[in-house]
Amino acid sequence: MPQAAPVQPLAGLRVLDLSRVLAGPMCAMALADLGADVIKVEHPSRGDDTRDWGVRVGTRNTSYFNSANRNKRSVTIDLQSAAGVEIARELAARSDVVIENFKVGGADKLGLGYEQLSASNPRLVYCSISGYARSTSEAQRPGYDLLVQGEAGIMAMNGEAGQGPLKFGVAAVDMFTGMYAGQAILAALYERHATGRGRHVQMALYDCGLMITSYYGMEALLKAGDPPKFGNAHPSIVPYGVFDAADGPVVITVGNNGQFVRFCEQVVGRPEWATDPRFATNTERSANREILLPLVREALRGLSRRELLASLAAAGIPCGEVLGMYEALTSPRTAQANLLHHFDDAEAGPQSVLAPPYVMDGERTPVRRPPPHLGQHTDEVLREVLAMDDQALAAARAQQAI
Repeated sequence: MPQAAPVQPLAGLRVLDLSRVLAGPMCAMALADLGADVIKVEHPSRGDDTRDWGVRVGTRNTSYFNSANRNKRSVTIDLQSAAGVEIARELAARSDVVIENFKVGGADKLGLGYEQLSASNPRLVYCSISGYARSTSEAQRPGYDLLVQGEAGIMAMNGEAGQGPLKFGVAAVDMFTGMYAGQAILAALYERHATGRGRHVQMALYDCGLMITSYYGMEALLKAGDPPKFGNAHPSIVPYGVFDAADGPVVITVGNNGQFVRFCEQVVGRPEWATDPRFATNTERSANREILLPLVREALRGLSRRELLASLAAAGIPCGEVLGMYEALTSPRTAQANLLHHFDDAEAGPQSVLAPPYVMDGERTPVRRPPPHLGQHTDEVLREVLAMDDQALAAARAQQAI
């Protein structure tokens, strides 16, 4: 049973999640983390594509699926059947939000498009996620995170100088799109209080991918060309980045001239650097990075991480270790912030998922429900939301709608 939890900001809001893979599910999970009741619709046999991606958890869950589907209920409906579509339409009529990422026009063909559903539920906030903007000639193209990372110039800004295109380690375009979509949905819900009507929110992976280029993108426009790659270094602040101590890497962020003076005098014992006109200001340090950085690297190699971090902290310079992913997830820092939620899976035993990042009035929003098993809540939701009895459920199963 879901654990008891304080009332959350979106409690009482119902979301019908018709999406799959990552961008749509991430959006729906953000709303679920804030208290919404998210009903995830999946195909009765296949389920979400990501139930087959990553490390297996039990029979039908995986590490990938679990990362984007906490706090949801899973209902299995065959949207290729007329009876299944009708059940989905009835659920939408009783929902505040619908999220879908069918190919452009796909939801309309099923009878689940915005115009069709809003006709019976004018207050519905309906979010469509596609690969490319619907107003463009590429509207019908399928969109994938990796494609957009290449097309939006994201791969061009990653990595070290001289290195070829490099993608992010995670599907950043999908994740950013999900978060942008969540923001737009919340804005439409806020507006609904005044107008009484919903909105059709339309998000595209390419649009959101281009947003990720941020200040790099602005620099490219100003220069009419690609900015140089700096890898783990900062493009305009020096020394700022990842450096090797004697026993492992650390992050050092010397953000201003005062910090640089303390870095020279208190950390590396090179006070002459602070008075060298080549390094007197950050602008000069940046222009002469090829001279300064080898000196810094050489000075740091003789210090252990422990002593280096201690002296940096004493000098008021932000710094930290570079940890492995497992090391970070299991660190005291993560534990103290309650960023992992542990639960017993009926099939796989003790498991963990990340907890939501949101903290309200000093309390982290909880994981009320672990990632659902395929179809785990079909009967529960249809009884609760549509008042279907045993006979109606049996009839739906006989029609292979659920």
